Amino acid sequence: MLGKIKNLHLRNGIMQLRKLSNGLKAAYRGSDVASRVQHFDGWIDRASVKGADATGYDHTETVKEYYDLCSEFMVFGWSESLHFAPLSPQESVEDSQIRHQRLMISKLELRKGMTVIDVGCGIGGPMRRIVREAGVKVVGVNNSEVQLDKAKSLNAEKGLDHMVDYLACSFMDMGAIADDTFDRGYAIESTCYAPDKAGAFAEIYRVLKPGALFWGQEMCMTDKFDPDDNRHQVIKRDLMRGIALKDIATIGEVNRALETAGFQVLEGMDWASEENGSTTPWYQPMVTRGRTLGNALVRIPLGRKAFIGASRLAEALGVFPKGSADVISRAIPWCARR
Repeated sequence: MLGKIKNLHLRNGIMQLRKLSNGLKAAYRGSDVASRVQHFDGWIDRASVKGADATGYDHTETVKEYYDLCSEFMVFGWSESLHFAPLSPQESVEDSQIRHQRLMISKLELRKGMTVIDVGCGIGGPMRRIVREAGVKVVGVNNSEVQLDKAKSLNAEKGLDHMVDYLACSFMDMGAIADDTFDRGYAIESTCYAPDKAGAFAEIYRVLKPGALFWGQEMCMTDKFDPDDNRHQVIKRDLMRGIALKDIATIGEVNRALETAGFQVLEGMDWASEENGSTTPWYQPMVTRGRTLGNALVRIPLGRKAFIGASRLAEALGVFPKGSADVISRAIPWCARR
């Protein structure tokens, strides 16, 4: 029995690596990945130059490149749902995400026959859950065609492609969508990238029907953040670098931007706080292995270092495209540094 279990883990591991290899080759499409990583790695310096916007720096392009380079590794080491979720003790990342997505389904009061907009849909992990469990139709908006292609492939693989449409554009300008189109909407860790938060929410407000519910979720600084505390500033900068954020708003700033756009904020809270039932830090899966094995090992520091070395070997053997290991060690800084 033990031998069969080991063989099963080995077989699954080989299949997952083959899937990762194929996904990387499709995402990189023969480009010079090492040069792309080198250019991406300097985004903070370019963004911090005084008057950077006037000199042509576009953070939207930085974010797009970040996800074009990193999504396949994120899926391999995290899950198809590229977002955090409140964790309970001994709960896996995947279980917490499922529980969180079902909470969203409940809060949005989704019903069969509704049409829903997924703002910044990534590769569609939450989308597939709400389509399966709520029976709604979804339009996924994303400016990364690499991620949209992955979403289309996974939706087709799971027989859900007939329930989803796609729009390749920035959520700052969804002019192809008419006013008052959608019954519901959600944005999971996407509007944190908006160059103008109130402008992003105004565009979302425009495409929702009057009275529609909207679920917004993003990384924020809490009331505990002290801008005069050097340690707090270091933590903030590391978070910004780790997921390519130009800045991180406070919860209050997000709520005010929603109200400026016309929304009535029904709930606005820190879901990762103990007051709201989260007893395990959101970053815990990136610090300790917990009870899961397999790809989860690459989430923790020792496993990530080993995976970088294995990726370099895979490059040498032609299994991974050249530059893949640079993506892990430089384009996703938290993978190498935590």
